[in-house]
This record gives sequence, structure tokens and C-alpha cells, in this order.
Amino acid sequence: MHYAALASGSKGNCHALSEGGRTLLIDAGISLLQIRRRLEALELDSGSVHALALTHEHSDHIAAVGVILRRTDWAILATAATREAVERIQGIEIPASRWIQVEAGRPRDWEGWRVLPFALPHDAEDPVAYRIEAGAAAAAVVTDLGHPTALVADHLQDLDLLVLEANHDVDMLREGDYPPQLKARILSRVGHLSNAAMAELLGRVLSPRLKQVVLAHLSESNNDPGLARFAAEEVLRGTAVALHLAHQRDPLTLPPAVA
Repeated sequence: MHYAALASGSKGNCHALSEGGRTLLIDAGISLLQIRRRLEALELDSGSVHALALTHEHSDHIAAVGVILRRTDWAILATAATREAVERIQGIEIPASRWIQVEAGRPRDWEGWRVLPFALPHDAEDPVAYRIEAGAAAAAVVTDLGHPTALVADHLQDLDLLVLEANHDVDMLREGDYPPQLKARILSRVGHLSNAAMAELLGRVLSPRLKQVVLAHLSESNNDPGLARFAAEEVLRGTAVALHLAHQRDPLTLPPAVA
């Protein structure tokens, strides 16, 4: 299984998992043109994309959905509540023929992969993260959660690859220029994961199997890549886990999660 971060941050998110000649995107918060350009920049075939899985309806995760419906034949994986929210926000209809309904806690087969959505504490209608098992590899993409729950930790056991939110440094956020209401939202238990909370969760899900960790959804205003990296490195010290940071503008690709 190959992983690529096409974009990750407050201005747009899109992740790609590929195996066996097919690619599943998780979220589409950048334009379809940018998705295709960034896949090509990483020497990945945009024609291998068969589906888009949505985590929730916030704009930095769904910006391209309308264009994707018009210009591709990709299936859309989403919960019923997320589908309804996306349709309402964007003024579109996701046809039943294009929609693959998923439900938190219920695994679903997609072209031979096991796709398991699981619930997150975030201020959206029905937010989920995804655990993907394809061939011998297991990966999870987990962003947009206010605090690390036991349920989340349970779903992150025995992974080869973990993409995990490290949104903000608490002190930077508190001392920064965001209005008080927005700071309170981000810091809430349904907001975003801080570096410290990321490190706590990472420590709970470490296993001998884990090979790669990608820190994602870093705030450009309220975090510093060095601080996020340091927090994770403190947890990973003495392990063989490779640590990477996903970026807003520069796509990232990794070697296969399982050799």
C-alpha cells in the first residue's frame, strides 16, 4: 500500500491510498485540478482513482465534491448524515448510483479492501476517520478530532501506517491572533488535536508493527513543524518508526507501508 498526502492543513485536505492499481482518496478539500496535478507530480496515475471517502462536511474537506461529481465517475463513500450535510452546503445532489453508504463501526468491502469508518469527537454532523486494510497492509487517516478517545485508540492498533493530526501548539494558539470564540472551538473536546494530545494518543497505539507515522493538518498560524515533530519524536524515541510531516502546499509520498 502506498500513501500520499496531496494537501494537509486548514486550507484543504486530501490523502491518497493506493494498492493493486486502484486509489482511494480521503477527502477533497482542494480543487480537482490540484488533485490531478499533485498526483502527477508524485508520479501517481490519476486514472487509478476509483473513489473518494469523506470524513465530514467542513469546507477544507469537501471543496471539490461538486466538480468531482460532474467530471469524474468516482464513487463517494460517506455516512448518510455527511452526505446530507454536503448536499445542503454545496447545493448539490450525490446520486444514489454514486454513493456508497458507510456507517461508523461497520466495516465495508470496497474493491477487495476492508474500509472501516470510526467515530471521532468533532463539531460536525457525523465525523469519521478511516482504517483501511488492503492486502497485508493496514493504515489509518485520523484528523479533525478534539481529544483522543478510547474508541479511536482501539481502531489504531496494529497499523503499518498512521496519519495523525497535530493541529496546534496550545501556547501558540492561546497567544495568537485568532478571535476568542475560534480559539475556544479549536481547544474544545470537539475541536482539533494539539501536539500534546497527538503525542498522548501516539503513545497509546505504538506497536512493533507500526512503520510510518505522518503528522497531518498542522495549522500554519498556530503550530510550528519543529514543535510537532519534537512531540512525536519524544514518543517514538528508541523505535524504528519513520516520522514524516504532511504539508498544505507540497505533496508528500511514502514508500509502501508493507514491503
